[in-house]
Amino acid sequence: MDRTTAILISRTRLTETSLIVHWCSADFGLFKTVVKGALRPKSPFAGRLDLFATCEVVFVKSGKSDLHTLKEAHLTMLRLHLRNSYARVLAAAYFCKLIEMVAERETPLGGVHELLRLALDHLDAHEPSEKLINRFENRLCGELGLGATNISGGALLHDYFHRPLPPQREELLKQMKS
Repeated sequence: MDRTTAILISRTRLTETSLIVHWCSADFGLFKTVVKGALRPKSPFAGRLDLFATCEVVFVKSGKSDLHTLKEAHLTMLRLHLRNSYARVLAAAYFCKLIEMVAERETPLGGVHELLRLALDHLDAHEPSEKLINRFENRLCGELGLGATNISGGALLHDYFHRPLPPQREELLKQMKS
């Protein structure tokens, strides 16, 4: 069994009672776990698998696939104030989707994980700003080894990975202007 501190960045329903949960950790990078029975009323995971929460997780690696089995999850940081505004949730979702787009699966992401943790902690206390988005994108470029840029970090990520940035970015910029 492996143990790490990870941020829950995405979750999807697998069956009526089970979930697939995506995590970002410093030690294991981006990884997925299946959580059997997570949606049952008396599940030991009830209230612990919330988006953008930081947890101490224990999981068993699969020998056959990249979908591991979650055994334990203990909340360390819930970030309840992220829900105070749609813009905060949108910014947090954008940061998570951007990391999923550019980071390699199951590779240690020490600096990227720390960058995400700091951004989510900031959003827990403050509304997002264009400065925050640009700083996050530029620092992500630095963590990925893309170096400094004269253009925005978002444009560099788009050019380097040949993929459009997650749609949450455009929606977030619209939301902040209104």
